[in-house]
Amino acid sequence: MRILFITSTRVGDAILSSGLLSKLIADHPAARITIACGPAAAPLFGAVPNLDRIIVLDKMMFSLHWVAMWTSVVGSFWDIVVDLRNTPMSYPLAAATRYRFGRSKPPGHRVVQLAAVMGLSETPPTPKIWFSEQVREVAKSLIPDGPPVLAIGPTANWTAKTWRASSFVDLIERLSGPGGILPGARVAVFGRDDERPMALRVIDTIPKDRRIDLVGQLDLLEVGACLERSAFYVGNDSGLMHLAAAAGIPTLGLFGPSLVELYAPWGLLGSAVRADKSFDEIFPENFDHRATGTLMDSLTVDTVEVAARALWQRATEAAA
Repeated sequence: MRILFITSTRVGDAILSSGLLSKLIADHPAARITIACGPAAAPLFGAVPNLDRIIVLDKMMFSLHWVAMWTSVVGSFWDIVVDLRNTPMSYPLAAATRYRFGRSKPPGHRVVQLAAVMGLSETPPTPKIWFSEQVREVAKSLIPDGPPVLAIGPTANWTAKTWRASSFVDLIERLSGPGGILPGARVAVFGRDDERPMALRVIDTIPKDRRIDLVGQLDLLEVGACLERSAFYVGNDSGLMHLAAAAGIPTLGLFGPSLVELYAPWGLLGSAVRADKSFDEIFPENFDHRATGTLMDSLTVDTVEVAARALWQRATEAAA
């Protein structure tokens, strides 16, 4: 049996689609899997069971990347094709069963919208990331056994979605200091290499004996395995936030100019807190994500701390 799974270029959306892939694998454990996705998301799927190959969709002019994908898969018969990109190039493929993410989307979270493609919106499957033992060993060497780890994601793909570094610094002191949810915790900071300047102000304030600086040093699966070894995550709305939630740790997402109802961390241990102003008040007319500074200033440290304590209590009760 052969399954073709066509998913997102963006890391966050690819993670949110992984629950459907997990469902397919559970239902068809002997099936061979081919995944087509963008280059940023491709590393996420490296340890998928029964993986035949990953087709990396490097964007080309005139959408020729879809032609390249079609050329590489058209010679096969597919028992199931799942097309979450709604590309016309999946129509001519020989397939017994075909699922497509259409233009009309049901209301609700992105996970629910994606689940509707396969008729699973009532019981949407939870996103899942697969880790090899080798990747878990790398994570253990970077985060050895010891005091619990507070994971921080102080960056995002637009500055407008980024809470100020000074606010993260204050929050870290509250959560890992005496009376915090993780007193004496080590603090791991995550982000891409190109985001390092954005993260340095946070990194430099963490005492060296408790600092784990992982910004720009790991691939996506290694990041996920390190998050899996952490006790709690707090960070801006980003692919990293969704990776933390998929790794199964309590995950608190910070929102301003993006929609909580669509992109909140998914799962029993996911929670979100947004700026005091509504999305419509925050999101400016003629928004330019390349030039707009932070729009997160109405989200206070007090508000985030209260949300973090509530999520920690919920996670503690769930584990009891």
